[in-house]
Amino acid sequence: MVHRVAVIGAGPCGLTSVKACLDEGMEPTCFESSDDMGGLWKFKEVSEPNRASIYRSLTINIWKEMMCYSDFPIPADYPNYMHHSKILKYFRMYADHFKLLKHIRFQTLVKSVRQRPDFTRTGQWEVVTENRDGHEERHVFDAVICCSGHFNYPNLPFKDFPGIETFEGKYFHSWDYKGPEDMYGKRVVVIGIGNSGGDIAVEGSRVAEQVYLSTRSGAWVIRQVSDNGLPVDRFNTRFFHVLFNLLPMSFLNWLGEKKLNSMYDHTMYGLKPKHRFFSQIPVINDDLPFRILSGGVIVKPNMKEIQGSNVVFDDGSVVENVDMIVFATGYNYDFPYLPNNAIYKSGHRLGLYQHVFPPNLEHPTLAVVGFIHSDGAIMPQAEMQARWVTRVFKGHKKLPSNQAMIKAVEKDTRDIEKNFVVSKLTPLQVDFVSYMDNLAKDIGVRPNLLWLFFTDFPLFKRVLWGPITAYQYRLTGPGKWEGARRAIFTQFDRMYQPLKTRQLDAQHSSTSGHLMKLSLTVVTIGAAIYYVHARNPTTIPNFLSKLHLPSV
Repeated sequence: MVHRVAVIGAGPCGLTSVKACLDEGMEPTCFESSDDMGGLWKFKEVSEPNRASIYRSLTINIWKEMMCYSDFPIPADYPNYMHHSKILKYFRMYADHFKLLKHIRFQTLVKSVRQRPDFTRTGQWEVVTENRDGHEERHVFDAVICCSGHFNYPNLPFKDFPGIETFEGKYFHSWDYKGPEDMYGKRVVVIGIGNSGGDIAVEGSRVAEQVYLSTRSGAWVIRQVSDNGLPVDRFNTRFFHVLFNLLPMSFLNWLGEKKLNSMYDHTMYGLKPKHRFFSQIPVINDDLPFRILSGGVIVKPNMKEIQGSNVVFDDGSVVENVDMIVFATGYNYDFPYLPNNAIYKSGHRLGLYQHVFPPNLEHPTLAVVGFIHSDGAIMPQAEMQARWVTRVFKGHKKLPSNQAMIKAVEKDTRDIEKNFVVSKLTPLQVDFVSYMDNLAKDIGVRPNLLWLFFTDFPLFKRVLWGPITAYQYRLTGPGKWEGARRAIFTQFDRMYQPLKTRQLDAQHSSTSGHLMKLSLTVVTIGAAIYYVHARNPTTIPNFLSKLHLPSV
């Protein structure tokens, strides 16, 4: 029976893993190599080796209601998109509220995690740690949860950029970027159009002589401020997810691309990628289109080579007198403290059952939490993983055989490669809602829309039409939180609260708007019932029998 659990890392994934262990009555010990919690979100003026690093101005691109933990809403007066300092404050409040700090050992590096000689019988692990004074200590744990992140090891592919050794200016990875101070009056090339590359190009363009943004394949760029000024995440609803599963992907891609191009034509702006909209997570940047339109950022194709202070691109164009190159070229991932036999590779990715458990171990006592990439925030996904992991540790849930798990991992790899554009650096992508719902179903906490329709229609409407916030997974089952229903009903109050800085007369919704929403609700219910019945014909009759209603 698992009782003592080692948690490696006190970032957002480690904190929620410690809490999940406590919720299941286990005894967690969290080892954090730095002097504070927060992981990626703990800003430091100087980047530290083998640790995640962020820049001074970083603001999260996920709406606060979609990024918070399921039983601890972010304060109503916090902005909808939060600066990293606010996020760290939220983590401190979370840790204080659930009394997590006493379980964290700071400035303690995990050097190795190895199976005990009696692992076949006990499933136990030996963990070797080193404190700030260099003193090593050995511990025995019944289980281990790895939460050390995957933004720790910058990828610098110099072999792809011949002539880098001749460059006469300064170059560095975005991991080292803290602010635009060194860009004043300079000519800067940013390589890579991910979220970091876009942010750095935009921020640098306000002070540099000129910024060039080099991209190999382009990107779809979406805004955080969406229709009616609402956070774009607010439209990630179960209604949309039902349609997503019913309508052809070609139509959904066309619709999404048409919507984006109506705001700014991606071909005209030089942004249009080779892939379709839903094949890769888009770049989120409200400012980039304007910086391109105003000339502060010039989009260029992939860099071909470097000749001294000149940069040559694939189309033959040359930018002369370049002072600085920023490589926003992603990260490599590694778990240097784990033994080789605990790591299963599937294609380019780390093969984990449900993206959590190594499928090749005799006992499911090693888990990786937070090693996931989707269109949603890491916090609720890591929390869901941690809840599932601790249920497995306690024996409430049983995993399939090793053979079955390996088969599932390989199928996941094929599905990911079929549905998404992936690479060696980004080998993993999942759909946020599907992934959350699958784990929630296994735990027993997925909301039942049909049940809510008959038993709590006001809540049903908010679960169907409202954003898929993590509170939905605290309505029922293990870990049920009595405040979940209220949190769902008040999530828009928390959205509006920080905007109420100048009081105006409120506008009331029209009758036609209510009728339209009611009509769409009826259509969606019909579509959802058809979708459920087509996949599992026995579900609806069984449900009706539980309600003591006659089935047809």
